[in-house]
Amino acid sequence: MTRRLLALLGCLWLAPQVAARAAPPTLDEVKAAHPASESRLFDRHGALLHELRTDHTRRRGQWIPFDGISPRLRESVVALEDHRFFTHHGVDWLALAAAARDTLLGRTRGASTITMQVAGQLDPTLRTSTRRSLRQKWRQLQAARALDARWTKREILEAYLNLASFRGELQGVDSAARGLFGKAAASLDAHEALLLALLLRSPNAAPAALARRGCRLAPVLAPGVDCTRLTRLAETALRAPPGLRAAARGAPHAARRLLGPDTGNVTSTLLAEAQRVALDSLQQQLRQLASRNVRDGAVLAVDNATGEVLAYVGNGGALSSAPHVDGVRALRQAGSTLKPFLYALAIERKLLTAASLLEDSPVNLATPTGLYVPQNYDHTFRGLVSLRDSLAGSLNVPAVRALMLLGPDRLLERLRELGFDDLGHDGDYYGYALALGSPEVSLWQLVDAYRSLARGSQRTPLRLVRARAGAATGASGAAPSAARAGAGFIVGDILADRDSRSRAFGVDNPLNLPFWAAVKTGTSKQMRDNWCVGYTARYTVGVWVGNFDGAPMWEVSGLTGAAPVWAEVMRALHATDAPPPPVAPAGVERRPVRFEDDVEAPRDEWFIAGTAGAHPGPRRPAATAPRIAYPGPDSVLVVDPDIPPAAQRVFWTMRPAREGLGWRLNGETLAGDSWPPRPGSYRLELVDAARQVLDAVNFTVRGTLAR
Repeated sequence: MTRRLLALLGCLWLAPQVAARAAPPTLDEVKAAHPASESRLFDRHGALLHELRTDHTRRRGQWIPFDGISPRLRESVVALEDHRFFTHHGVDWLALAAAARDTLLGRTRGASTITMQVAGQLDPTLRTSTRRSLRQKWRQLQAARALDARWTKREILEAYLNLASFRGELQGVDSAARGLFGKAAASLDAHEALLLALLLRSPNAAPAALARRGCRLAPVLAPGVDCTRLTRLAETALRAPPGLRAAARGAPHAARRLLGPDTGNVTSTLLAEAQRVALDSLQQQLRQLASRNVRDGAVLAVDNATGEVLAYVGNGGALSSAPHVDGVRALRQAGSTLKPFLYALAIERKLLTAASLLEDSPVNLATPTGLYVPQNYDHTFRGLVSLRDSLAGSLNVPAVRALMLLGPDRLLERLRELGFDDLGHDGDYYGYALALGSPEVSLWQLVDAYRSLARGSQRTPLRLVRARAGAATGASGAAPSAARAGAGFIVGDILADRDSRSRAFGVDNPLNLPFWAAVKTGTSKQMRDNWCVGYTARYTVGVWVGNFDGAPMWEVSGLTGAAPVWAEVMRALHATDAPPPPVAPAGVERRPVRFEDDVEAPRDEWFIAGTAGAHPGPRRPAATAPRIAYPGPDSVLVVDPDIPPAAQRVFWTMRPAREGLGWRLNGETLAGDSWPPRPGSYRLELVDAARQVLDAVNFTVRGTLAR
């Protein structure tokens, strides 16, 4: 004991003469090294949208500057922890001497100043054990004196209150004030300030014990504090789990994409008011559709000029069947939302015009998996219909016939150019169902593609974080050709045509807005997915409604499901100004047309220059190389043992059919286009008159023939 006391007294004599071995960090460096455990997402104007927990080891709030901390808390902490804080130079020698005296008497007494505790926070090696050695104590004295020499008292106290642990995982005055009392550190009253000051020395104390100590000290430290209120506050605040404010949960899915342990706070492109309207509108619609087995939805709104996302609603929040699923990025069947790109490509390649007549009549298409028989939504056929009315009325059969002109591979290539990156198969895989939206796409991809139509077929990437001033917007590829820009304009004109749309959807429908807007709805098979995507000169908005688990909705179409949300968001975005209609680009002309047999009423129509015709009629499919349509590649055919072998035949099919071609099976030329199946493995070849192979497939026949 004597040796320990002499060593400590030696420290007391030498310490005033010793300089620190290394300069301490600056306050700014300390702030940067202690980010908040909740990262914050702000909208483009600085409004708080969301707080996301990114550090689960502790709960540290935002760094609060000295003037942002309640004066009552600062005063209570200094009075309790280090009452000579503003007069000593980092080390309280009187307190150390008193501690040495008490050590001789066998009593334990702390002598660490606020400055020494901050030094320990900045250097973990100074607090590696419960009872520090004399060497650690000596180093802490040096560090405290160096810190006091470099920092102001305000800076030291600010750092202390931001680094200290108050209770449980709550670290720093911001997390303590918001987690325990639900208010900012600047708003703490005398009772709350005293309670937080008491927690610094006893963070895990029972509420009742903490209140009793506060009642004893209050007359000296905080005159005017009511003991009854302090006791009640300790019971309620210290027993309730801390939680985030509800107001900071407005954009969870965007926050998960942008915030992480190393991101800090992020200012996004989102607009708080647009985000609120989109979420409120979606939730209202989900409530109305709940009786029709609709539980989920998503909304995405973007600025056409910049590609900046204004609203990003991944689902209906508490109303959703899976609140953590991001419906903006989820892949769902596209339905009719891909038709505008099909028709735009056909117009661009001058295979069709907006006045071209397409047959809306039954069609059976042989595919490797059997016959494909497309149907219209209402299961009726209209005969000859112009492309304008076919697209505006979302007719299925004319769309399939348009794809027959192009071929699935050409449309697939265009869709990939537009950003549909998940279409990983070839044209044979999707077949003619590609025209009706059989692939799975995301709302993000659809809005991105429709925005390109709004921009004259020029595509740039969407963004959730604002670009720095002068930064490039990331345009992808060269400027579109005149034909492509013109085709996009014509398709947009059709999608905004109320008269043509009314023949299928009625005169009064949710797609009609008080200003120009191009819009398309879509519904996938069995009403599993429901879309509405459209644009004005300024904004593009997309809405998806359905169920994340794929359950069908009950009698819900794009018009009754997604469209009302789309319309409400569009109206909110244009609340202060009406967007102008687009101006026709160079290379597009308007010409009068008349239809033979008065199939449709005469009208003025838009055309790519040079493609106008006075009497539009059905166009013939473009010539394509014949291919084997049946059997498909790697097909497995099974013979029926109950049917005589002579009565069983396999019929070869090519598409398009062409005279002068023949068939070869396992190297042997066949007569005719059918063959009696026999178990085994085969290679079927389609050959021309010169016996050159045009196409080939392998298939297998299994089973046992009847005897």
